[in-house]
Amino acid sequence: MKKDIILKAENISKQYRLGQVGTGTLSHDINRWWHKIRGKESPYLKIGDINDRSTKGNLDYVWALKDINFEVERGEVLGIIGKNGAGKSTLLKILSKVTAPTTGSIKSRGRIASLLEVGTGFNGEMTGRENIYLNGAILGMTKKEISSKLDEIIEFSGCIRYIDTPVKRYSSGMTVRLAFAVAAFLEPEILVIDEVLAVGDAEFQKKAIGKMQNISREGGRTVLFVSHNMAAVKSLCTRGIVMENGFVSFDGNIDQALDIYSSNSVNFVSNIKWNIEDAPGNSEAKITSIKILSDENYFLIENDIKIEIEYFNFLEGNLINANISILNDKEVHVLASPNLERIPLEKGKYKSTCVIPKNFLNTGKYFFTVLLVGNNFEIITQLENIVAIEVDENGDQRKGYFGYWGGIIRPDLKWKNERINL
Repeated sequence: MKKDIILKAENISKQYRLGQVGTGTLSHDINRWWHKIRGKESPYLKIGDINDRSTKGNLDYVWALKDINFEVERGEVLGIIGKNGAGKSTLLKILSKVTAPTTGSIKSRGRIASLLEVGTGFNGEMTGRENIYLNGAILGMTKKEISSKLDEIIEFSGCIRYIDTPVKRYSSGMTVRLAFAVAAFLEPEILVIDEVLAVGDAEFQKKAIGKMQNISREGGRTVLFVSHNMAAVKSLCTRGIVMENGFVSFDGNIDQALDIYSSNSVNFVSNIKWNIEDAPGNSEAKITSIKILSDENYFLIENDIKIEIEYFNFLEGNLINANISILNDKEVHVLASPNLERIPLEKGKYKSTCVIPKNFLNTGKYFFTVLLVGNNFEIITQLENIVAIEVDENGDQRKGYFGYWGGIIRPDLKWKNERINL
């Protein structure tokens, strides 16, 4: 069956000059102009560092994007994921025609609505109602078409009380609510959304994701979605692109894309130790080591997993307790477990051990946040995602079943089978 391609990116590259705005020198400008009038490409397209923000470059030019190629089908929801600085937002700006590519071209069929930053396309001096009509006109809609959707837009945004107030008086959350409602309800063929939804509260994010699912599945419209919320990406997207240093490193199934992204982002440190002078904490107490152990020092679902937290208490009679939180690689909070034993401690070194029972965590990647809490339940130190593990299995539990076994946890619940006499 022939594919219905609605958006196509061909050899998209974007080059920026580091440091000063513009080309920086008159000689560069003249050189570019001389090549242009002779029908040749800019000589500076042949140079440039890759887009790695963590390293110091040797050249004045950097490729924010380099040779990006992909196609998007009508009705597809494409997730674009990657670390900060990977080029995701630059790509969306090019797709939305906010900025032009240095090389390559974008081919699209239909209207594109973009939500890249809070209040994109809004006039702060105009009211919310007036901005709805303004944005609709920019999308090529008639006043009659906009008016037919007006009540739905206002109701969805939750800004009915302020709809006739200038947008400059809106909070960032209200602005993004209205901007999303306009972009979603004015029925563009392609909806492009950056991380901006994170500004909204949990209720609105849930509504927004539900709306995007509806417009793609029922309306047959295409969505391009960038987010660092992996749970939202997984629930919404059918396909994923992983970007790294301005390149597309993977294009395919969304589950595979998420696995590759999390593998690239994770350094699986399962133990860490500090000298007392450098240890995290304060004058009350400091954490000196964190260690994760399984019975066989390999994190199988069939084994207990233990986390040991060593700390030094500096004050006589101090009430200290350790806490842990666990998140999976989709940033879903799995559990939090405080150590509720709070007894006065003498000055000295202590160890708290928490046991995660076997057959509890499902296979996957997990991150541990460790906290040390003081006398009045104030946080002495909080170490986010300080250690990580990957839980695997040897297959003993499956009893011959080798299909997908979903869920964040996979406890060995007690079952009883018995015959009922008729």
